[in-house]
Amino acid sequence: MTAKASQRLIIALAQMNQSVGDLEGNAAAILAMRERAKGADLLLCPELQLTGYPPEDLVLKPEFVRRTMDVAERLIDATATPGPAILIGSIVHEDGANYNALLLADGGRLLGRTLKRELPNYGTFDEKRIFAPGPMPEPVEFKGVKLGLPICEDIWQETVCAHLADAGAELLLVVNGSPYELDKDNQRQQMVRSRVTMAGLPMVYLNRVGGQDELVFDGSSFVLNADGELVVQMNDWDEQLLLTEWIREADGWRCQTRAEHPLAAFPEDVYQAMTVALRDYVTRNGFPGVILGLSGGIDSALSAAIAVDALGPDKVWSVMLPSKYTSDESLEDAAECARLLGCRHDVVPIVPAVEAIDQMLPDLPGLAAENVQARLRMVALMALSNAGGDMLLTTGNKSEMSVGYATLYGDMAGGYSVLKDAYKMTVFALSRWRNGHKPDGALGPDGPVMPARVISKPPSAELRPNQKDEDSLPPYALLDRILEGLVDKEMSAKETATATGADIALVADIETKLLRAEYKRRQAPPGVKIGSRNFGRDRRYPITNAFHSGPK
Repeated sequence: MTAKASQRLIIALAQMNQSVGDLEGNAAAILAMRERAKGADLLLCPELQLTGYPPEDLVLKPEFVRRTMDVAERLIDATATPGPAILIGSIVHEDGANYNALLLADGGRLLGRTLKRELPNYGTFDEKRIFAPGPMPEPVEFKGVKLGLPICEDIWQETVCAHLADAGAELLLVVNGSPYELDKDNQRQQMVRSRVTMAGLPMVYLNRVGGQDELVFDGSSFVLNADGELVVQMNDWDEQLLLTEWIREADGWRCQTRAEHPLAAFPEDVYQAMTVALRDYVTRNGFPGVILGLSGGIDSALSAAIAVDALGPDKVWSVMLPSKYTSDESLEDAAECARLLGCRHDVVPIVPAVEAIDQMLPDLPGLAAENVQARLRMVALMALSNAGGDMLLTTGNKSEMSVGYATLYGDMAGGYSVLKDAYKMTVFALSRWRNGHKPDGALGPDGPVMPARVISKPPSAELRPNQKDEDSLPPYALLDRILEGLVDKEMSAKETATATGADIALVADIETKLLRAEYKRRQAPPGVKIGSRNFGRDRRYPITNAFHSGPK
């Protein structure tokens, strides 16, 4: 410690949204946060905030890396003006390799940096594909204080935090790009508390908010003092700038600031994830709004409610496309959903189109004839989407997609699916919750968003007379438990049968359906990740696959 070492620091925590690839826009947002954080000594921004996270294979394009480093240099230069120093998440290219970096800039100069050491290569993460691992990071001195600056995955392994503590770090400031998952809040805090206990140092855990394709970030940043006490809990699902006061005491640095925020519990957290993901996907990709088929069933009703809450009723267009099998009840329920939500609603019967196909292709067998209806609905919806530019919102859930209970080029068509990673029982829970609660920031109605009958009636695709989903599938309460075993926990058919109490023959049949539907899922639109094993980034099964775990 030098004589000039600070005894007090004001560290501004910027929990920010992002736009992947928008270097100028992200840089401007960082500088706007710096302007708002005047009075602070240091501004902390999330992991790779300059590029947006995850940048994926943009990092493999040399021009993108060059421009990123150019903009980073301009950000460093900008710190010559009055205001706090900035910790900037960016890319560094050296000796032919790209690094995930955190740069400390103050007074127009680069004071130090950390290059991410531990690169995640599991689940949704494949950073080893695009980045090289950095050397073991050393503390960076700022105002006479030795800062440990791990980056996200660096704290999920003990090595980096232990090294920084041994090297004299006085406090740990961790920037993250940690996507939302069910129960992730508890996992993060338990892990951070273990690192704090091991290192004997306080830790700031700063995360981002907002949607990026299949990922959504919940924020939920927090601070633990060296004794493990949670002293700061920032917002979930919203941007926030918080100035925290730190004092050097006899036994080390301590955060004096106290801030509490109750984090959303299930199912509100899932609903918020879907809303934020859809909002950012639609707006950043330049769609004026969304269009969806509103069938009178629970999946499309919930999808419409999420869309209205995310975008506003004026940007949601629902279309009912009845066939001769559509019940009056479904027509009424779809119309009432739209009325409650305040969105545009049109009825476009597909009967003439079905009759035309019957003339072209007479005597189609049952399932082929049913699929014609689903595909004709998508022809109509895509035509309306093309005509006005609205994105077609897909409405299928994870239970149906798991077992292939969906029509390729039919109800699977669209640009995004908010229910893609939600099992059917989660759909029921979300619908009941939203009918009784309005989430913070939602643009939809204060009251119910769908008739109670939509939730209580047996699910049906209405592609043949008196059809019910359970004609072809086990009850969803059982099906979802089987799928959680086979998909989320990667259990064998026998293990799943034991865990659920289901008959082994049923579980084996579900596994067969699951594996056979892989080719369909490869052609499905993206959708927000909710659980630990979503179809797409997390679970990458071969399409052509002879392995089954069930009895031979």
